[in-house]
Amino acid sequence: MSESKHYSTAPGDRISLYQKIAYGFGSLVNNLLGAAISMMSIVLVLGLGMNPALVGTLMALPRLTDALTDPLMGYISDNTKSRWGRRRPYILFGAIFAGILFAGLWQLPPGHSEQFYFWFFLIGSILFYLAYTMFATPWVALGYELTPDYHERTRVLGIANAMGQFVWIALPWFYAFMENDRFFPTAVDGARSLAIMIGVFVILVGVLPALLTRERGLADMEKAPSPIQQTRALEGFLTHGADFFKGLLKTIKSKSFVLLCAATFLVFNGYQLVASFTSYVLIYYVYGGDKDLGANLMGVFGTVMAVSTFTVILLVSWVATKLGKKKTFFISVGISLFGYGLKWFCYSPEHPYLILVCAPFIAFGLGCLFTLMGSMIADVCDVDELETGQRREGMFGSIFWWVVKLGMAFVLLLSGFALNATGFDVAFEGNQSDRTLFLMRLFDVVVPFVTSALAILAVYFYPITEERAHEVRAELEARRGHV
Repeated sequence: MSESKHYSTAPGDRISLYQKIAYGFGSLVNNLLGAAISMMSIVLVLGLGMNPALVGTLMALPRLTDALTDPLMGYISDNTKSRWGRRRPYILFGAIFAGILFAGLWQLPPGHSEQFYFWFFLIGSILFYLAYTMFATPWVALGYELTPDYHERTRVLGIANAMGQFVWIALPWFYAFMENDRFFPTAVDGARSLAIMIGVFVILVGVLPALLTRERGLADMEKAPSPIQQTRALEGFLTHGADFFKGLLKTIKSKSFVLLCAATFLVFNGYQLVASFTSYVLIYYVYGGDKDLGANLMGVFGTVMAVSTFTVILLVSWVATKLGKKKTFFISVGISLFGYGLKWFCYSPEHPYLILVCAPFIAFGLGCLFTLMGSMIADVCDVDELETGQRREGMFGSIFWWVVKLGMAFVLLLSGFALNATGFDVAFEGNQSDRTLFLMRLFDVVVPFVTSALAILAVYFYPITEERAHEVRAELEARRGHV
């Protein structure tokens, strides 16, 4: 379906820049918490000597608990009624708990067995992800409901995602920071200190969306009946458990929503597998096993990616209001396909920094992803209200991000086994074999290329156009008596 008919944003639907920035602070924390563990997990392999497959398993297992906790948190948030709103109380306390638990997770005591570290990290990760869910699920839902306008949703999420990219400027330097001999005797000591810094940042910045944003339609929500009251969330859930599971089933039966989840899973997690392998390719193929040089180049590459993605997000947010969300997605992901293909030719031991040429092209895939997907899911929530009479941003957001986190767990698990399949040997003091180096590069290029191409196919069948979104909104406004 085309998106030929274009609508302008009414002044009453616009969100102030102050509110957009206030909401965007949550993107800094969400991105940091979502990626820091995988970025720092290299310490478990190269610092503690753990088997990559075991580390991959360790990264994956806690995410499986999100299959229940994410939708449960979405349901609780959707149905909470308090004087502070449906979302903000959970955002506030979730940020505090997540920061404390993340800092504690990396305080790995020295001199223990691989089995001890596995169980220490597994139990700590499960507790951390519970707190992370408490913060992230209501925060995502808040972004979907800040404005009812088709294009203003893209602008809100565009600014939030652009702010979140500042985290990605720092993330690629994490390993270089932890590995730096001038600061720490070992990379594990570096991880302990870095985790404390991250925890403090999460607490200080994560509470800002709760303190500074305003929930839209709060007065109407306070008048509506709600099964979950301010101090009786658990009781409300137990009483209305059947409603929870009915809502869960209805959500995952939405064709439009499933297509968006599939596209996100493919683009984002194809890249996540690249992020895992790129470090090893730079260290062992480009620099012949020099960890310091490889870590530094990975930092530069990541910084260029982050700056490029920041620029792409702003560009995509503008283009989508002119061409429509689907067409913008096709163009952006198509450019990233070119970047992934180019990467094969830019891994060069003779010219290491040639790899930076690929970064701006690859950035188009990630740059468009969460801005457009979030805006499109907000449109899906309108269609859902038309069909069910309920506003369920929390449920949709929780399942969407559970798919993202499940995908991250999947690629972390797969990357460990895939790295073993290449013949990689963490105990080998010299460089890896030619076969291993070739297979690492092959995985790094082919996997994200294929998954991104499949994502384009998924979005092709997404049915909600700009015209349909405005028809749905008009019907909803008439039902609410606003016409």
